[in-house]
Amino acid sequence: MGKIKDKKLAPSGMMQYAWTSAHMPVLSGIIRKNVKAKPLSGIKLGFCLQLTAETAVLILGAKALGAKVYASSGNPLTTNDAIAAYLDSTGVDVYGWSGQTQSEFAKCADEVMLQKPDLVADDGAELAVRAHNDERFSNNKILGGTEETTTGVRRINSLHGADRLQFPIMAVNDADTKRMFDNRYGTGQSTVDALMRSTSLLFASKTAVVCGYGWVGRGVAERMRAMGCKVIVTETDPIKALEAHMDGYNLMPMIKAAPLGQIFITCTGGSKIITTKHMRLMREGAILANAGHFNVEIDMMHLGKGKLVRPGLEEHSFLGKKIYIVSQGRVANLVAAEGHPPEIMDLSFSNHLLCIMYMRKNGTRLQKCIHGVPKNIDCLVARSALHSAGVKIDKLTAEQIQYAASW
Repeated sequence: MGKIKDKKLAPSGMMQYAWTSAHMPVLSGIIRKNVKAKPLSGIKLGFCLQLTAETAVLILGAKALGAKVYASSGNPLTTNDAIAAYLDSTGVDVYGWSGQTQSEFAKCADEVMLQKPDLVADDGAELAVRAHNDERFSNNKILGGTEETTTGVRRINSLHGADRLQFPIMAVNDADTKRMFDNRYGTGQSTVDALMRSTSLLFASKTAVVCGYGWVGRGVAERMRAMGCKVIVTETDPIKALEAHMDGYNLMPMIKAAPLGQIFITCTGGSKIITTKHMRLMREGAILANAGHFNVEIDMMHLGKGKLVRPGLEEHSFLGKKIYIVSQGRVANLVAAEGHPPEIMDLSFSNHLLCIMYMRKNGTRLQKCIHGVPKNIDCLVARSALHSAGVKIDKLTAEQIQYAASW
């Protein structure tokens, strides 16, 4: 039995689900193709993902394929309460609501683990980390897991590096049809959406500082430039920095960017990317947002208590000037907006469901390490997306294949 905010919101959640699933043709097609065979029949599946309409399509897809499903939210502030209510009405055990405290968030993830899932599907490695670090779950017999995010893969890599990984995990995030599209186009668009909703300001002519130039940073920088911003990029990786330079962005250290920027967006997955040292140099009215996974990229320890001035935007007094923080420094595109568009999550969650099915079938034969998404799954998702868009592409001829092999 789950715990949500309000069961009466289920009809609203159902309408949101219907609209979203209609715009996720690849995932819907995978579900239809496998629903008779029920490849997940007989297993308990634990999800810790952002509870959005797009995630509901994945969760209910896994349920339709035979799994007993338990779900908690991937973030204390990102749950769509109407979607949680709708999932609850379909028989999914849901633990999550908007506005959780950190303690409540942790307890909800614990509840999923207490159900002793056979497989765990993560967004940030919350369940996988619990399986390894919490003695309460040391006897759970977990066949394997999947991970949706860059930050989650990093956390799992640290377990693997310490030779502590106890079951195989598939890095869904590393599939080309996930990271190249979700991280770039999805986060890029939804982060701009979050900034527009929370500030309602004109972007054209403003200076935006994008911290980090991985796939998320690329997408955010590209979309901010498309809105008319002058974009500065900060980086620590010389290769990514060179790429940003050749993409035409103004590149400099954060300490030099701080007094120039009007909007700052962290996209690294690291900690203390923007510190009080940088904030001292910022101009009056600077706006800070985080597009990374955890709320540690902006150091808010010394900002003092914020005052809500708009939905999703808090004003903080700092050394006699006003600094504005979007979504309390949590992942802005999910807290201040609605997350990625369904067409993008169609690709990501198609990978995720196919990897769950793959893990169910092959988990006992896999080494206890991090596994990439098989190329045939990646290509299947891409071809299905092209087909649903009515796009046709060429095929290599036998002569071309022979020529390539002759080398």
